[in-house]
Amino acid sequence: MDYLMLVFTALVFPGLLFLFVFSLLVEYALRKVVARMQRRMGPSYTGPGGVLQPFADLLKLVRDKEVVANRYSMPRLAESLLALGISSLVVAVLFTPLNPYAISAPFDFFIYMYLCCLVSPLLLIFASLSMPGPYTVVGVSRILSFVTVCEPAYFASLLIPMVLSSGVDPGYSIYATSRSVYMYWANPLTAPLMVLSLVSSLVTLQARAMLNPFNVPEAEQEIIAGFETEFSGPVLGLARLFHDIEYSVTMLSIVYLVLGGPYPYPHLSVQGLVLLAAKMALVFLASSLLRASMGRLRVEQALDVMAKYSLAPSLLGVILASIYTLH
Repeated sequence: MDYLMLVFTALVFPGLLFLFVFSLLVEYALRKVVARMQRRMGPSYTGPGGVLQPFADLLKLVRDKEVVANRYSMPRLAESLLALGISSLVVAVLFTPLNPYAISAPFDFFIYMYLCCLVSPLLLIFASLSMPGPYTVVGVSRILSFVTVCEPAYFASLLIPMVLSSGVDPGYSIYATSRSVYMYWANPLTAPLMVLSLVSSLVTLQARAMLNPFNVPEAEQEIIAGFETEFSGPVLGLARLFHDIEYSVTMLSIVYLVLGGPYPYPHLSVQGLVLLAAKMALVFLASSLLRASMGRLRVEQALDVMAKYSLAPSLLGVILASIYTLH
């Protein structure tokens, strides 16, 4: 029975099927809300209110044939690498309290970060290198410099609540931290540290999903589409799905690890569902506002903003949280 439950959670909820549907619905909502903020229509025609537009866009790309730029292009390898990247994000979300088959162990946070901050970005970059070209090489070099700041900032921003709750058993566990993090918002000594974690994580949410102002491949000085220049057809469709799922997983990690999810109420209680929905809406609207109100940055500008408003505050928060726990 446990094996069947584990397979269900991996393939259905909160695994592959849930993330697929949830991520495309979040993409629709993001496009629609940002469009309204900018006095545009957004998706309107495919499905009720345009809700099926992301699904139609993905289906169109998957059904198209790849444009093979040169004889060294390996679209099948790129597709396999992107599928593995999506799989790593699916496995990562199983560690969150959203999983009905609760997975909790000491230091499982580091497994989550390994999958999200190392495996998935590298697989995306390797997929880009599977479709080589002069523009791709330049784009990959720029995205590598971006990742070296973005991923450590994401890690440090989530490490703050982990350090604060390190005394909870099991230590450095996503499930255990999510259940106790609401107490640190109520404590006047730790609330400022949680604010640092929230601000830093919101910046990394934009950066990891490559949304404005961190949409580096679409910046003015970028060559065509950067590291995704040679992507087309199913490869491009999988790359877009990868970005959507990465955005959703990052958003869920902020909701649970920084804001505390539905706790102290149970997931299936009315209060818990309302609180969880409110926190998700808060993170989503903050991300939408940033995307709608800010223009694209150049690579060096993006790195500077990431260092100032995400990496530095998160590192400061980790240091202060460590000092607090030692006392």
